[in-house]
Amino acid sequence: MQLPANPEGVFTYGAPQLKFGPGASDEIGYDLSLYGVRRVLVVTDPGVAATGHPQRVADQMASFGIEARVYDGAHVEPTDESLQEAIDHARSSGPWDAFVAVGGGSAIDTAKAVDLMTTNPGELIDYVNAPVGGGRAPEHPLAPLVAVPTTTGTGSESTTICVLDVLEQKVKSGISHPRLRPTLAVVDPLLTLTQPPGVTAAAGMDILCHALESWTARPFSSYERKSPEQRVPYCGSNPIADMWAEKSLRLLAGSFRTAVRNGDDQEAREQMSLAATFAGMGFGNAGVHIPHANAYPVAGRVRDFRPVDYPDDHAMVPHGMAVSLTAPEAFRFTFDADPERHVRAAEMLAPGADRPDDLRELLPNVLADLMRDIGIPNGLGAVGYGESDVPDLVEGTLKQQRLLATAPKDVTEDDAASILRGSLELW
Repeated sequence: MQLPANPEGVFTYGAPQLKFGPGASDEIGYDLSLYGVRRVLVVTDPGVAATGHPQRVADQMASFGIEARVYDGAHVEPTDESLQEAIDHARSSGPWDAFVAVGGGSAIDTAKAVDLMTTNPGELIDYVNAPVGGGRAPEHPLAPLVAVPTTTGTGSESTTICVLDVLEQKVKSGISHPRLRPTLAVVDPLLTLTQPPGVTAAAGMDILCHALESWTARPFSSYERKSPEQRVPYCGSNPIADMWAEKSLRLLAGSFRTAVRNGDDQEAREQMSLAATFAGMGFGNAGVHIPHANAYPVAGRVRDFRPVDYPDDHAMVPHGMAVSLTAPEAFRFTFDADPERHVRAAEMLAPGADRPDDLRELLPNVLADLMRDIGIPNGLGAVGYGESDVPDLVEGTLKQQRLLATAPKDVTEDDAASILRGSLELW
């Protein structure tokens, strides 16, 4: 990658207010009262609603004079259609002073879209990142949003991103703007105890790839210097994002397998919750790159794959799983951009792992060993893709230029095809 004539010397960092710990979700009514709100919409999905957590969160607001209603129609792996349904509900039952998202990344991203579209004009597709959508920036501030994750993975409680499937284009894309970052992240590890093993595995791979991709992202100083109005949330790897990525990787090393195998282990759940939050604070500023760019078409073009422990009413490749399926091959490709970083990442994730003669293989081997242990499918072929699908997947990947711009190496059409083809079978 050619260095710019006028290199960037400034990086940015942003994060929501954070409240972390067992029982933190019991204090949301008080927290919202500090913003002077009176009507709150709690956004969740049917599965999380069945646990009773969203209604409990809503009920405890009454003692602070806050009227709260629960909307449980969020779609697992949101689509433009499911987001529009949530937006229409909020508009017809509003106005709302604030929003609370209780659930995984799907519920949090749905709440972000609802907040955006009840405070700003236009259509949803106007705000989706180009070239899939119009890439429009919000004109007005959003209402306060409290994000309460019940899964350990997406980091959406920390980020400026809302992810969705655009059904007509058969591609996953996103909306990205600093105003989408939640006002407050309330991370209560006790809410994750009901997360089943399959969801823990897939969501945990999302944490891991967030940390690895931000750690290996193109350095902020390798970009051409920007003017203030050109600055974006994803600014490349930088010292603060690196710190969070390192902490996340070390926590995952000691807790990931345990959390999948024994979901009642509260210490492992707490470490996974911290890892997710730390990784979100890292990638929400540094950015992610090739595995996430590949994941969008992988999830968007799914045919009939139904993952274990997810709703079986429709086919899906969960986001974290989709990200992980091309990660070993992607990091094999990016190795020569910074070999030392790739080796160090593998050593943080798997201390004492055997070193192959070719160090390019160390991180892919560590990832494959972990994926086998926690039940992640053996590559794209195991979720229904074949050689004939590679051109369409490449097309979808190359639409994610916002993400690929953060990759430590330029990614050509041939590079993307090689990575996807090499990911059809991982071991």
